[in-house]
Amino acid sequence: MDIWKIIWFAVTFVIGLIVIKILINLTKKILNKTKMEKITQQFLVTVVKFVLYLVWILILLSQIGVEITGILTAFSAAILAVGMALQNNIANIANGIVIITTQLFKKGDYIVVDGVEGSITDINFLFTTLITFDNKKVTLPNSTIVNSNVINLGANPTRRVDFTFSVAHESNVELVKKIVKDVMKSNGKIYLTKPPFCRLSIINKSSIDFAANCWCDNEDYWEVYYYVIENVFNEFKRNNISVPYNKLEIRERKDEVKMPVVGNSLPNRIEKVREIKQSKFDLENVEFTKIFKRKNKKNKKID
Repeated sequence: MDIWKIIWFAVTFVIGLIVIKILINLTKKILNKTKMEKITQQFLVTVVKFVLYLVWILILLSQIGVEITGILTAFSAAILAVGMALQNNIANIANGIVIITTQLFKKGDYIVVDGVEGSITDINFLFTTLITFDNKKVTLPNSTIVNSNVINLGANPTRRVDFTFSVAHESNVELVKKIVKDVMKSNGKIYLTKPPFCRLSIINKSSIDFAANCWCDNEDYWEVYYYVIENVFNEFKRNNISVPYNKLEIRERKDEVKMPVVGNSLPNRIEKVREIKQSKFDLENVEFTKIFKRKNKKNKKID
């Protein structure tokens, strides 16, 4: 009798694990066919995983004769105790649900929150993960995001690019405005339906400042920004429009300057050999149609 219990336990363990993996895989496929955001899909898959594994563990415990009602009672008491001890984490979970259900932002959006900015890569039960423009991974508690002012720069397909140009007082105002607008109009990624703007905005002690802006697609923001900056600078020089500089006191140095050289010249470049990681077989993400296709190809070769 004990042997049969062990056998049934082993069978339940293996079959249950395979069934869970297949169900998670099917859940992902079903959610992928919907119009639901990827982050929401990931969140729901995590919930399904938790429920399936919990049921699986309870079934295994019942196979070895453990009383389930007692476990559920103890489990409820444990949840209550842990809940009291982990109030902040529970708040993060609740806020994570708020973020996903209200669709404050989606995966790939570029946001600024609590002094940090970057593209969203993941939202889970507790944290939201960002990748900054210099490829740093930042993890923020969901409570911090919900309780802070969030600037979503990727919410809309278009974005305004703002500039400030400072020139000398003797500069021709109309010419400066024309140059800036002409540079913006020369780039095909800048919208002409929303005309480029440039006006004199501030008169400073050492310069006059022009406020300018134009509109472009979100993904073209930085390319447009650098294009305008570089070409406006060149056009200013071409039209003899000077940029004001701070005045400095310069003193001539009479002694001989010696520049010590440390070390040898630059070595020859040696390319780093990077290991290509092979993906492991995963029942949750495997494409079953591809497996069957491979088997059919092998059978045809044998024939």
